[in-house]
Amino acid sequence: MVSVIFLQRELRLLARQKADWLNPILFFIIVLSLFPLGVGPEPNMLRIIAPGVIWIAALLSVLLASERLFKDDYRNGVIEQLVAGRQSLLAFVLAKTFANWLSTGLPLLLLSPVVALLLGLEQAALGAMALTLLLGTPLLSLLSVLGSALTMAADKGGILLALLILPLYIPLLIFASSAIEAASMGLGYQGQLAILLAMLLLALALVPMAVTSALRINVS
Repeated sequence: MVSVIFLQRELRLLARQKADWLNPILFFIIVLSLFPLGVGPEPNMLRIIAPGVIWIAALLSVLLASERLFKDDYRNGVIEQLVAGRQSLLAFVLAKTFANWLSTGLPLLLLSPVVALLLGLEQAALGAMALTLLLGTPLLSLLSVLGSALTMAADKGGILLALLILPLYIPLLIFASSAIEAASMGLGYQGQLAILLAMLLLALALVPMAVTSALRINVS
């Protein structure tokens, strides 16, 4: 019940602050639109660079929305009240993470057919891209929430957030782009998906507790 209340609060905030979720989506679309213009419309070239381009754009667009995840709640005293009142910080963190995925990860997943059209991906590669986004975007949200919690007290935490989180994104980038590349070549990619699933489950088990600890430390 507490998680539902927190989630409703996050969705209301997203409805008021449309730029927080519109900017990452527009950034994702713009980056993917510029690559064909920069490298030329040659289909084979686009198919070769597509896996890396898709995931680099996804990583950067999610990172763009990460800095302010906890900063406003920290400045307004919301997190301090939750800690002082011994409220369920875990429910707050889970609601924040799910709302972040709804506003960034889910739109990227829904945009995958448009991405396939822009980069000339075949049907098999489109399926692999959708599966990697389905498994990878929740992991991106978890890591983004962790980075935001660690840097929420910093005045200019954007660069620090990038330095902390981008190295954690690297395994996801490698295996997700590898899966799309394998699918485009007609090869199996079940192994890459299994690794992505394992990474997601590990993050689900560890990251929310780490975030709650970071929040408590920042307000103590």
